[in-house]
Amino acid sequence: MAIIEAPAAAELVRRATELVPLIRKHAAWQEENRTLHEEVLQAVTDAGLMKMRVPVRYGGYESDVRTVCEVISELARGDGSIGWTVSTMTISSWLAGLFPDEVQDEIFADPDVRIGSSVSPNGVAVPAEGGAGLTGRWPFSTGVLHSQWFIHSAVLAGADGGFSPVLIAVPTSDMTVVDDWHTVGLRGTGSVTTTVQDLFVPEARILPMLPLVLQNQHRSELNAGSPMWRAPFSPITAAGAAAVPLGMARAAQEVFFERLPNRKITYTTYERQAEAPLTHRQVAEAAMKIDEAEFHVLRAAERVDRKVRNGEDWSIEERALARMEMGASTRRAKEAVDVLNTASGGSSIYSDHPMQRIERDVQTISLHGVLHPNTNLELYGRVLCGLEPNTHLL
Repeated sequence: MAIIEAPAAAELVRRATELVPLIRKHAAWQEENRTLHEEVLQAVTDAGLMKMRVPVRYGGYESDVRTVCEVISELARGDGSIGWTVSTMTISSWLAGLFPDEVQDEIFADPDVRIGSSVSPNGVAVPAEGGAGLTGRWPFSTGVLHSQWFIHSAVLAGADGGFSPVLIAVPTSDMTVVDDWHTVGLRGTGSVTTTVQDLFVPEARILPMLPLVLQNQHRSELNAGSPMWRAPFSPITAAGAAAVPLGMARAAQEVFFERLPNRKITYTTYERQAEAPLTHRQVAEAAMKIDEAEFHVLRAAERVDRKVRNGEDWSIEERALARMEMGASTRRAKEAVDVLNTASGGSSIYSDHPMQRIERDVQTISLHGVLHPNTNLELYGRVLCGLEPNTHLL
């Protein structure tokens, strides 16, 4: 496959920005149908935004983390569901680049391949000749409805009776989809449950997780020299995932100000909501929280890019800080949406008003096990207090 010149960061962000009206046009449809609209997916693909973390030799861009975050934030400004799905597919492409090169040749044979992933080890792989038999059930399989490949987390049974976490690349056609995505938020992601039973997986498609996460070791020779694969998994994931609630908060801010000129405060003498001191306080508070969320996202992204450029190692504290940044930005984004939703009045509860969807989406994403603010703050505090981290996702 011919190597193409990657677009500049500003160009990729511009393309994402131009897609916002189209994404918003289909946001209600995506929520009602619990899946992404094909026109939205095709537009994102045509804009090249699925290639940001694809190896250059397969026509990808190998974009830096800040670019990825700014693009994802813009997509999420259109609709949180497309933002979250593209964020997941972007990190999934990066994960695929950790597998042996012959596996990558198989996965990226289609230049427009989409890849989903799940980080919860809800499967068990039992060694067999030439590979392993995989059985599992994975809720929250984001991207599976639109992907040709999926990277699942599982545990590999050892001869000593123990288990070790692994990543396993599986064609989506080998999995069974359970249509159970009946949720209050992020409905458009279609993050259904997937299952497999005694599925044989070749050894090359099984990747030990702990060396990947903690020692940044992988099995690709051709990607070994690329800066994109010299950064640890968790800090990369933290920045990209946290960009989604940031985009949601910006969307809430836009929705609020679009309605503000024609709104009054019912049962008061304020004929214009914009004249009320309470409104001034609310919009200022929300703007401050959005700025704080952006600060954490960009600081996390720039830390990864800087350390990759300089070839610096990562301390446990820096890895935990990345998780803290993700939790802090999610919290601030949710708080901003809460303030703007509260200021939007009773008319905002109608199903055709985007504010109620944004409120539900940001609440949903804040409950995600990896983004959950309290969990990430506790993790960072443990490390600051000299204790061992209580997770391998660092």
